Amino acid sequence: MRRSEAEFAADLALVRPELSAAYMAALPDARAAVLGRLWRSLLYEPLPGLLTSSEWRPAARVQVALADGRRLMGRAREPYDLGREPALWLNGHPYTHPAELLAALGLPGTDQLVADLDNSVASLALSRAQPFHTPGTPEEHEQSVVDGHPYHPGCRSRPGVSVAEQLAYMPEHRPVVHLDLLAVPAADCLVSGPWPDSLRDGDRLLLPVHPWQSAHVLPGLGLRPHVTAAVPARPLMSVRTLAPLDGGPHIKTAFSTRMTSGVRDISPGSVRDCVHLSHLLTVLSARQGGRPRIARYLAGAAAMVNGEHSPDLAAMLREPTGSAVPVGAVTAAMVRDPAAWLAAFARPAFRDLLGLLALGVALEAHGQNLLVELDRDGMPYRLVYRDLADVRISPARLARNGVELPPVSARLLADDPGTLHAKLFGGLVGTTFGSLIALFGRGDRAEESRLWDVVAAAARDASDELPRTEDRKALFGPHLTVKAHLLARLESAPPGDSWTTLPNPLAT
Repeated sequence: MRRSEAEFAADLALVRPELSAAYMAALPDARAAVLGRLWRSLLYEPLPGLLTSSEWRPAARVQVALADGRRLMGRAREPYDLGREPALWLNGHPYTHPAELLAALGLPGTDQLVADLDNSVASLALSRAQPFHTPGTPEEHEQSVVDGHPYHPGCRSRPGVSVAEQLAYMPEHRPVVHLDLLAVPAADCLVSGPWPDSLRDGDRLLLPVHPWQSAHVLPGLGLRPHVTAAVPARPLMSVRTLAPLDGGPHIKTAFSTRMTSGVRDISPGSVRDCVHLSHLLTVLSARQGGRPRIARYLAGAAAMVNGEHSPDLAAMLREPTGSAVPVGAVTAAMVRDPAAWLAAFARPAFRDLLGLLALGVALEAHGQNLLVELDRDGMPYRLVYRDLADVRISPARLARNGVELPPVSARLLADDPGTLHAKLFGGLVGTTFGSLIALFGRGDRAEESRLWDVVAAAARDASDELPRTEDRKALFGPHLTVKAHLLARLESAPPGDSWTTLPNPLAT
């Protein structure tokens, strides 16, 4: 047992000893699940210190050559596969723990990543230690996603969050989280949209603050909550966005630690942009008959610290998503006929999102941001999109369509077709459809091929209505540009996303 795993076990024995046996039992499969994600990155990302990979037939073994002459071998793996990897072999020596393997590889800039993988394994085993409950409400569907990001090796990396805090705050543990309220002078705050009267106290705004933030960040700023445990709420998939028990807008809070890849604070730019972005997306959606439905940000606020608006003291209020279920929370048990379900989902997905792209906005349509409303038979009939901070906007396309560019951050603007295509197609095809087909196909390559044909047919039907040939060409081109999750976490990586190219399963 590695150090992180042992520390988790010791802490769990103190705070929830009844889960200790389940945690220990979950560790081997958690290691294999993270090792599978790591193997995907080693196969498909341009990592320093790796040279080439080659597939051996008929055994379907893949060998990766390292720059120093060593060889890493494992099972062949499609980019969209979700399966676990029990072991990988480095120069003939088997490795079953992803952190041990990454340390042994010694790739440049991976020292911190080794710690991330240790934390990811231990946190994943803790997540799996909870007994399973069949979800009923929309919040329960969000909380049913135990394993996190389907392809990121740091799928459950949560440094700085203790075992007790994970049990108290993380959605897969199904807690009720009681948000604090921080009183700050309204005159010093950056505010977008109408901040509600219920979150005001005279000339002060009452900012919802996550209790983890109150414990770990506010003391260092010389602050403490005005009211503690004021808003009981259920955490959604993103951890720091919560649905209040008494209804009303969902609350996005700052949670200033790094989970998966990014620090989950709220930048002042996001506060400035949120209402403008919501208006733009709503206008464009209306041109398509209200498709997809946009869960708008209603207001945002950031408080002042040392003369600057702070990403650590910010919150945003977002429209609830109703009965919609995140695509990442869809399970095989929910779907009677995978081909029919995929067809019903793919038609509006390509129609609505390609339509928005033609109008001027590329959405990041992965399984957390893209939600689906289901009819009585469990079939998709309408899409909902939320979390607008990572869209990309083409000023030139907006102008061609007679739409005024709102005052938003320059980082959101991109006329380059490659940037727009990577944002939309990388998430929609590479992650959303890839993970669904892996889920439904269960490793049966013939069945997976049949399901990809269903998705491709829906994409062709939607693309026939596209006014821009460059979008059609990219959608069916030989390669997809997708996020390179491991590459982005190297110590030498520049800020922001890193990218790689994968074979396009929709290629014609």
